Amino acid sequence: MTDQRVPVLIAGGGTVGLAAAVFLSGCGVQTLVVETQRGPSPHPRATGISRRTMEMLRAEGLEAAVDAVSIDMVAGLGKVYARTLAETDFTAPNPAAAAAARLDETSPALVRGTCPQHRLDSVLLPAARERGAVVRHSTRLESFTQDDSGVRAVLSDGSVVHADYLIAADGARSEVRGGLDIAISGPGPLGTPMISMLFRADLTPYTGGRTFATCTIDNPEVAGLLVTVDGANEWILHVPSDDSGEGFTAAHCTALIRAAVGDSSIEVEVVSVLPWRPRGQLAEQFRAGRVFLVGDAAHTVPPLGAFGLNTGVADAHNLAWKIAAVHHGWAGTGLLASYEDERRPVAATTLEQAVLRLPDPRLHWETSPEIVAARQEAGVLNAPVVHAGYRYESSAVIGSNPELPSTEDISLVLDGTPGSRLPHRWVDHHERRMSTLDLVGRELTVLTGDDGWAQAARDAAHALSIPLSVHRIALVDTDWTGSVGIHADGAVLVRPDHVIAWRMIDRPADPRAAMIDALGEVLSLERAENRFAGRIRGR
Repeated sequence: MTDQRVPVLIAGGGTVGLAAAVFLSGCGVQTLVVETQRGPSPHPRATGISRRTMEMLRAEGLEAAVDAVSIDMVAGLGKVYARTLAETDFTAPNPAAAAAARLDETSPALVRGTCPQHRLDSVLLPAARERGAVVRHSTRLESFTQDDSGVRAVLSDGSVVHADYLIAADGARSEVRGGLDIAISGPGPLGTPMISMLFRADLTPYTGGRTFATCTIDNPEVAGLLVTVDGANEWILHVPSDDSGEGFTAAHCTALIRAAVGDSSIEVEVVSVLPWRPRGQLAEQFRAGRVFLVGDAAHTVPPLGAFGLNTGVADAHNLAWKIAAVHHGWAGTGLLASYEDERRPVAATTLEQAVLRLPDPRLHWETSPEIVAARQEAGVLNAPVVHAGYRYESSAVIGSNPELPSTEDISLVLDGTPGSRLPHRWVDHHERRMSTLDLVGRELTVLTGDDGWAQAARDAAHALSIPLSVHRIALVDTDWTGSVGIHADGAVLVRPDHVIAWRMIDRPADPRAAMIDALGEVLSLERAENRFAGRIRGR
């Protein structure tokens, strides 16, 4: 039996586990990922990728690679309804096009359409390894113990891993969560059991080159949901099932697929068949000592809305910079408590929002004034607000305000309030046109148009011995100060996850002291220079 030492052990090599490895390795933290499957799953369980997720991947230099494996939906139809695919009207306009255009103004990230999970994994896996992460398939986490010094894990190959932290990304039936006796709440199983059939067939004669995310099929022979995988030859058909899927032979699946397409002679190759059931559950804790839950291990969200996978990636993004900051010694261990404080309320809201959509999916997909009014009456947030409009309240945010100014317009929600995502604005910086989000690196970042603040921030970082990026943005041709709610002599402190940690509307008498105070509080530092008798708060 061999022993290995690694800062972070990740149990689960699905999309969220791989994303965690990418984010941590990018921050210079060595990771080991163990996954029970022999390799990445070819059967995607999710296909939707949000702009917020793409912003995180953009920061890792992966936007172009993910875009290259995504399915173009710019001229697509989103969600359609039909008796069969052959009878679908693909000449109809896309009702979501205008909403997508408005979203372009709030994010620099490019999302042309869907990105099935296995395609996303094809980017994340090599990216994690290129950054130094070790990913071992066919390897199971058998058991683990933890104490004040770290985590001791025994793997299925007999090796023992000693880690500072363990991240559980091992799915809805997480054995790590079970080993910690962490209870779960929520509605549990929702609706009827389902069968997911991944198949290959050339459906371009029926689509005419147009794309769609999903097509609800309803005819006497089959009722289900046809989902785009590659938009041409690879698809998924979901149908209800009252058993474990044993009766879904290749012949039976082929008959159902042909009935959904509306062509009894089409050639079909059934690739794989998976039973599943919509589920809503939330772990009572997202952390136990040195162990953290992310993704489905922490929360399971019904698929309507494409919230589950994206929420899991955001978990990993939130956690990675905090572990890295503690690992590299520029934050106190108290920073790690903010992970659960921030992500669990977001997951609870996301679960609630997904469940509220189930009785009427139009509340998610459609944008008419009638649907907007219905959303407001039902307490349903517009999808972009769910994906990117959440606001954190924790020790790592100063001056947060959880109240949303709008449930519909993401541009109004991203207003510079501490705890929210930094608003995107194109600015001229060092003779380059860049997004404000692109100015945020792997350490804390100060954005200001004021020379006094810029120098004060550098002095404060030196006094506390922490890495800090300072960007002075010219005020001549940008409205960015208004976007974050500060004056020309104000400043904002931004975390590596693009979240505003603190802002000062204008420059106080002693900006250095104010900055030291803010940095110490956000990073849970216990240093003498941070203990002022009068604490200067942001506004």
